[in-house]
Amino acid sequence: MWPQTARELEDVQRELADDRSLPWTPTAAPLVGACVVRFPRGQIGPGAAGDPGWAAAVALKDGRVIAQATVSGAAGGPYVPGLLALREGPLLEDAVRALDVRPDVLLVDATGRDHPRRAGLATHLGAVLGVPTVGVTHRPLAAQGEAPAESAGSIAPLVLDGEPVGAWVRTRRGARAVAVHAGWRTDVEAAVAVVLGCAHGHRTPEPLRHARRLARLARAHARA
Repeated sequence: MWPQTARELEDVQRELADDRSLPWTPTAAPLVGACVVRFPRGQIGPGAAGDPGWAAAVALKDGRVIAQATVSGAAGGPYVPGLLALREGPLLEDAVRALDVRPDVLLVDATGRDHPRRAGLATHLGAVLGVPTVGVTHRPLAAQGEAPAESAGSIAPLVLDGEPVGAWVRTRRGARAVAVHAGWRTDVEAAVAVVLGCAHGHRTPEPLRHARRLARLARAHARA
């Protein structure tokens, strides 16, 4: 399910971009998962295959942690824009599969349709797991768009080659907006609704905040 070379990955990304699976419809109170990978502190540059990594996954409902898991493993390659799945994909899959529950939707620290081939890691991971996904990042990868208004809940479109692929979302007044990406079986509207529904007053949605803390703790314990 995870390609081993850049050329193989690019072929898979094009196939994923052409997929026309029925879109997911958000429920009133979804079980929202999130997953992240952390690599050694102080690492400079893009890294390399074999770098130790610690991945964490969580599932929250109404702000309450239902399940969490951590795994460790090795990076599949260096960081290359547009090819993040080679580096992080298998680790993230292992972490999510280690959860005791299956999330209704999964937040991923990666892009989705905002990608040169319209299928970033958020889309790829969702297809592998069979779970709708939403990407949440600090900035777009290739899309462009003006910043939203300063009030919490404000949004502004992110567009790539004339196609809306995500949105800037102001989750908290006075905080920088986050880039929210349509991923596997999610459109921009659904992706924004999920993020605003679980931000809980923070810039970063609470499930991602919790997953990041968990991954950092796993890294710290391993290096102690």
